[in-house]
Amino acid sequence: MAKEGHKYIFVLGGVMSGVGKGVVTSSIGLLLQQKGYPVNLVKVDPYLNVDAGTMNPTEHGEVFVLRSGLETDQDMGNYERFLGRDLTNDDYMTSGMVYQSVIARERALGYGGKCVEAVPHVRDEILRRIESAAAYNGSRISVIEIGGTIGDFQNALFIDAARVLKMQHPEDVLFVMVSYLPTPGTLGEMKTKPTQTAVRDLNSYGVQPDFIVARSKEAVDEKRKEKLAISCNVPKDHVISAPDIGSIYEAPLNFEKDKLGDSLLDSLRLPEKRRASLAAWKKFALAAVNTKAPEINIAVVGKYFDTGSFVLADAYLSVIEAIKFSAAKLHRQAKITWVNSKDLEKAGPKVVTQMLGKFHGIIVPGGFGETGIEGKIKAIRFARERNIPYFGLCYGMQLMVVEYARNVLGLKDANTTEIKKSAADPVVDVMLEQKKHLADNKYGGTMRLGVYPAYLKKGTMARAAYKKELVEERHRHRYEINPAYVKQLEEAGLVFSGTSPDGVLMEIAELPRSEHPFMLGTQFHPELQARPLTPHPLFTEFIRAAIKRKRRK
Repeated sequence: MAKEGHKYIFVLGGVMSGVGKGVVTSSIGLLLQQKGYPVNLVKVDPYLNVDAGTMNPTEHGEVFVLRSGLETDQDMGNYERFLGRDLTNDDYMTSGMVYQSVIARERALGYGGKCVEAVPHVRDEILRRIESAAAYNGSRISVIEIGGTIGDFQNALFIDAARVLKMQHPEDVLFVMVSYLPTPGTLGEMKTKPTQTAVRDLNSYGVQPDFIVARSKEAVDEKRKEKLAISCNVPKDHVISAPDIGSIYEAPLNFEKDKLGDSLLDSLRLPEKRRASLAAWKKFALAAVNTKAPEINIAVVGKYFDTGSFVLADAYLSVIEAIKFSAAKLHRQAKITWVNSKDLEKAGPKVVTQMLGKFHGIIVPGGFGETGIEGKIKAIRFARERNIPYFGLCYGMQLMVVEYARNVLGLKDANTTEIKKSAADPVVDVMLEQKKHLADNKYGGTMRLGVYPAYLKKGTMARAAYKKELVEERHRHRYEINPAYVKQLEEAGLVFSGTSPDGVLMEIAELPRSEHPFMLGTQFHPELQARPLTPHPLFTEFIRAAIKRKRRK
């Protein structure tokens, strides 16, 4: 049963997907936290995958890895960035997790021989998880985002679980519907009918929204607020305008102007402990959209771009945000350009120069598989030989080592066994503990995942950036730098500035500053721990090097 007096806010989406539920959930969490209330945020994903780890980034966006190693939806990254703290496994659930738990319990006779059904048993497991997350976090208010759109078959049980919680604790549960108000170009008039229809769909579940966050191109006017209030049975001051903005980080500031936090607390019968202190957040948000700040041009060389006529930036969402945070800290605006590594593969030296020569910094982010790899290696060589600041993340570090082995050490057949199992010089090889997983086709949740420590060598760029000897960073990989080649690589000038405590795993590779202004790769994913108010030190040093290159040019 729910803890007596604990408060729950459910965030649902109407009309279409991608309407901004994650940003609204994150903003509500930030506002309530700043008003003095312990808050936990929960993401519900209705798919049957047990976690997000096996899903294609071009279809679902990036996989965000928690400190524990759980592979989750990208919204969990927004939650951590807005709240400024790590989340736990209890803060994430999928239909796959729920059904897996119910089936495991049934197999163990946990239901005492009953006929196990979606209602009530699956629904009760959903409620148990929601309440467990609240208890584990010790929060006063839980904000739960239910993925998908109202009317979807997949999320019906989650909405029904929320309905039951509301029925049991009517004064402790609120529903916030985030819905879209389109303005058809041929009409030039904002339409409320799709949102009215979405509310009626929600009513059919036995749920009535308490608030409507009206997403739209322009701010919602008073007339349409009145129309939504009357048609949807929601108080007019509970219709919150959420027009398009320059940055998602402006959303909490806009909601605070509309007193959304106060209205939520009033509706939950909670006193306002203090005014939300958003001064630091406002300073960052203004810096993030400051078009007068000098630009630096950053290339992200990746392969997850095959999405028709659109570039799916979400595949590298945390990388993009980490760049923004460090750029804002240094009073710069990062202009990010997507460079498809498959295009680089076909390009000759002159075209490569045309494609990459204009940038002040180049990033090769993480990824898997052989597609576009030779294009990435071309980009890495170009950055090394032209003294362009280079930052490699996970696969980007491994390929940096491959490029160095080939073109500096002279091992022409150097490669990663992920691409070429029979490589004469496998400078990157599968981790020993991973070989059995691959042989048994065990892919989900079996990589080296989550936080691991690394020691940093004195006198290196990495040590200077972090300003400490021991760091903890989040990982997601199966392959590593082959220890058999470390000595050769170091003798050729490559520095492994970060290693596992036992010295076996190479965590950071770099070139000395005397050889290159910034050539550094990490086996881990530093972008996962970058926050708006605490940018990641390695990203900040990369941006600083890019600024210096622009000055030199």
